[in-house]
Amino acid sequence: MKIRWLAPLLTLVISNLSAAELKLPPGMVLENNAIADKAVKIVLIAGSNTFKPGEHDYLANCAVLSKLLAQNPGVAPVFAVDWPTNPETFANAKAVVFFFDGGDKHGVLKGKRAEEVQKLVDAGVGFVQFHQAADYPTDFGVRARSWAGGCWEKGLSSRAHWVDEFKNFPTHPVTRGVAPFKIDDGWLYKLHFNDGMKGITPLLRTPDPKAKSKPIDNDSTVSWAYDREGGGRSFTFTGGHLHASFEQPGYCKFLVNGILWAAGQEIPDDGAKAAIDSKEINRFLTPKPAKK
Repeated sequence: MKIRWLAPLLTLVISNLSAAELKLPPGMVLENNAIADKAVKIVLIAGSNTFKPGEHDYLANCAVLSKLLAQNPGVAPVFAVDWPTNPETFANAKAVVFFFDGGDKHGVLKGKRAEEVQKLVDAGVGFVQFHQAADYPTDFGVRARSWAGGCWEKGLSSRAHWVDEFKNFPTHPVTRGVAPFKIDDGWLYKLHFNDGMKGITPLLRTPDPKAKSKPIDNDSTVSWAYDREGGGRSFTFTGGHLHASFEQPGYCKFLVNGILWAAGQEIPDDGAKAAIDSKEINRFLTPKPAKK
């Protein structure tokens, strides 16, 4: 069954480029933070650059996540490109989601963005990072770990692509109702976590199939929940390379559960609502640039 686009709950904030230049996914409605009172406001920040259609396709990924989140009563996803330009976008947010490039190109490194995020974290706002957004420069690591509990660190961590199937999940609100799923992804692993894994609950682990030994341990952790020491919750999933993974119902529910949990919401026993017709997935892909 196809799920109708819940336009009234979706706000799009354009940063620097016009909608036409960005070639936004179809069905996106441009609003100005028209969020109802008492709504569970989730700010999703998608990078405007794309590696290729369907790979690191942040706009498409966040468009689908917005659609999935909006199926849950009272949840209002706000979609920002690169970084919000409207000062009201972060106001009253319950969680902020990063889905953009990392490393030296990390979106939070520009201007006073880190200070903006620190204020949100200090206020107990949920913090979510997907894929490359978990990769920070080494000198930013202490702050990144205070936000998320762990991060990718140059010289320590690794990244590689492989296929894995997730069938067994630990008992945690984020895993409620999640069906097994099999995906081909670009994993960030061997991460730098806080000492003693304090406050961290590993949710998904997948060992590098090319490694000589394949222990299921903290080095193989690719997704986790973090109860921050100062209050508030964070959720990280270092996969997210391929847009096609949204064809997996279990994958969709896992990500939506994680975002809503970070936002402080109670996750039902059967998980959050996160249904989408697999035929719709490719509608959101960023088209290839026209040949000049």
